[in-house]
Amino acid sequence: MAPSVSDTVPSVTDAVADLKLTATTQDNGPSYPFYYPYYDPEEKFPPTQVYEHTDPGAKADRAKPHLLTPETNVSHISPFIGTEISGVQISQLSEDGLNELALYAAERKVLIFRNQDFKDIGPDRQIEIAKHFGRIQRHPTSGNVKGYPEFHVVYRGAEHDRLKEVIPDERINRTQWHSDVSYEKQPAGTTFFFILDQPEVGGDTLFGSQVEAYNRLSPEFKKRLEGLRAVHSAFEQAESSRRRGGVVRREPILTEHPLVRRHPVTGEKALYVNPGFTRRIVGYKTEESEYLLRFLFDHIAKGADFQIRARYKPGTVVVWDNRVTVHSATGDFNPGDRRHAVRLTPQAEVPTEV
Repeated sequence: MAPSVSDTVPSVTDAVADLKLTATTQDNGPSYPFYYPYYDPEEKFPPTQVYEHTDPGAKADRAKPHLLTPETNVSHISPFIGTEISGVQISQLSEDGLNELALYAAERKVLIFRNQDFKDIGPDRQIEIAKHFGRIQRHPTSGNVKGYPEFHVVYRGAEHDRLKEVIPDERINRTQWHSDVSYEKQPAGTTFFFILDQPEVGGDTLFGSQVEAYNRLSPEFKKRLEGLRAVHSAFEQAESSRRRGGVVRREPILTEHPLVRRHPVTGEKALYVNPGFTRRIVGYKTEESEYLLRFLFDHIAKGADFQIRARYKPGTVVVWDNRVTVHSATGDFNPGDRRHAVRLTPQAEVPTEV
């Protein structure tokens, strides 16, 4: 049986207790030490194999009676993306409710659930819920949880600041738009992110709608994108981890995906490029590829009218569809503050344009 998430792991507790923190207030360590990032250099994963994926949203009742009950409170953040939800517990949803969650995430792109007990239901139940949406990706370089490689741990504190290593101070800002693990043959679909500790101010996540980014393009420009494919790379991520002495659990890959993909349930078309992992356009010469990708990346980054800022409170769980969105962390909080969260990343279908 899995340990309670609030149990103290001795090695983690001892390590935290020995830290000399720079923060001015007393620090008692992470609230959930079970999820402290774990790195085992001996842990290795085989190449990821393609599997048959059926989106659970395809089985959902469009009215969503199991998710949007009379007790559910819904507040849309933007016409194009983002809905805040309270009055329903993800952990209590039936299979029908989870199917409706997949559909609603695809329609609204980002769902911000408040006052959830998700962080306290234990790792086995958390994984069980996420697996409803697809096979969970095991990240090749990030911190995970000992015995639970399905968890992608996001942790920044005085004693552990991987964000600074990944995006150093030489950058003017730390915005890094991306769609998670788009280098996978079957990239992320319906994704879960639950907060454990957060700073009083800052540490939000920016999200943008790739559907609306595509819709803003002219009909003639859209024609130019038809049939184009781009290379997504895991090599830079792996090389960065190796340079800082980190782990590489699975050898990196290059994967081609269409520049525009269609969602299998909603039928919406979305741009599927991001500066985090997209490297070049297949069949284009270097300058041609750079020119077009630079335009698309700039268009995505500047689209403030189809972006939102997700703010975290205790008990917040964000569920989003990685197929039709990009996002970026914001490293805008005091380095002495702790931000601790966990991501579960089910993989969806192989991207297609039609």
